[in-house]
Amino acid sequence: MSTSSAIITPLGFFHPSRRPYRFTILMFISLIVLGSYFAYDSVGALAPTLIKELNLDRSTIGNLYNAYSIAAILIVFFGGMLYDKLGPRRASMLFCTLVLVGAAIVASAHSTWQLYAGRLIFGAGGESLIVVQSAIISRWFKGKEMALAFGIALTISRVGTLFSFNTEELISKYYGSYRVALWAAAGFCLFSLLCNLVFVVMDHHGEKVLGLPKPDAGDKIVFSDIKKFNSSFWFVTLLCVTFYSAIFPFTALANDMFYTKWGFPLTSSGTGGFLAQVFDSFIHMFSTAPGVTSIIIFASMIFAPFAGNLIDRIGKRATLMIVGSLLLIPAHLVMGLTHWNPVPSMIVLGIAFVLVPAAMWPSVPLVVEEKRVGTAFGLMTAIQNLGLGGFAFVNGALRDYTGTYTATQIMFASLGVCGLVFAFLLLRSDKRHGNKLEQGKAAAEVA
Repeated sequence: MSTSSAIITPLGFFHPSRRPYRFTILMFISLIVLGSYFAYDSVGALAPTLIKELNLDRSTIGNLYNAYSIAAILIVFFGGMLYDKLGPRRASMLFCTLVLVGAAIVASAHSTWQLYAGRLIFGAGGESLIVVQSAIISRWFKGKEMALAFGIALTISRVGTLFSFNTEELISKYYGSYRVALWAAAGFCLFSLLCNLVFVVMDHHGEKVLGLPKPDAGDKIVFSDIKKFNSSFWFVTLLCVTFYSAIFPFTALANDMFYTKWGFPLTSSGTGGFLAQVFDSFIHMFSTAPGVTSIIIFASMIFAPFAGNLIDRIGKRATLMIVGSLLLIPAHLVMGLTHWNPVPSMIVLGIAFVLVPAAMWPSVPLVVEEKRVGTAFGLMTAIQNLGLGGFAFVNGALRDYTGTYTATQIMFASLGVCGLVFAFLLLRSDKRHGNKLEQGKAAAEVA
């Protein structure tokens, strides 16, 4: 048979080069961090119960988040090198295992130091897993549906946080033990590990068929790069630490605040089986303390992909960061200084949490050279976690010292003021460097 008459076998529907394979692997890539997102906020979701059952100070709850941040900072400096050595599949399995081990230690802990040890191990795996996830998505979707893939991954990942806030107290109440709820968090981490096994098989097969290159570690710090960053990068970084420090340390004890100050119940009053009560909890989200806390995350899940697409088209990144930072101030002050219903303030925080991250993270590649993007993201992550750990501790310590949440909310509003200042300075710096952040897709094409 001649070469010209040879029959070309068509590619199958589930061939690694086709969209069904890519988006199936995307689903498992997204699910490998679902457990870590659930377990990360499990101690915050259970804060009122843990404080009562274990006689913990509220500063201890903050320190459990602090332990995660300390581990995350160390991993930013060493995790990139470890990732380069192990590759995506072995690195993801290692970090998934650390997440599971850390969550299991927290669930079985009988002392405060065991809780801290579990959160340290958990943090070492959890933050690294997010870096690995980003690198793997880039590997499979580079030059294809990259923005869509990251949006889908974020939405699926944040389901873990949403369920953590809306089910952990319910699990504790239904089974009569907070430990069951913490073991449920470990169970979600086990589920993520199993999803990782599926990813490993699919990635290995796709690599053989397509000859995929090994992805870069991403957030790896090269210290010689740091002195090359301009003022725009440093203002983005300072805005990052102030903004996130006004969100995540706040949610760490928000359940307790809504429960003690406003009297929101920790679970809905639904009856029936466990699944029926879970469904009822989501239906009545705005009437329970965990549900109100999760409004911020719910807004991010639903609207973040759309916000990212909008910002890609219109630009105005620095301007939107100004708007988002401004929204933090009245939202926190109203909750700290009044007894007005906190739901509207939480919705405002949710809007801010959609606008600022959607504008901030894509700004980094626009203000630093391409070869230094990994260092920039790594440095931002390290500084961000310094803020998250420090303000989580101060939040709890202030509440224990004053007996109210007034001082803590003023602190978070002050962070909003600092973020607003940095956002204005960023806008001015961007004008000096060519308005790269304010340009949209259409303007960039014309330029």
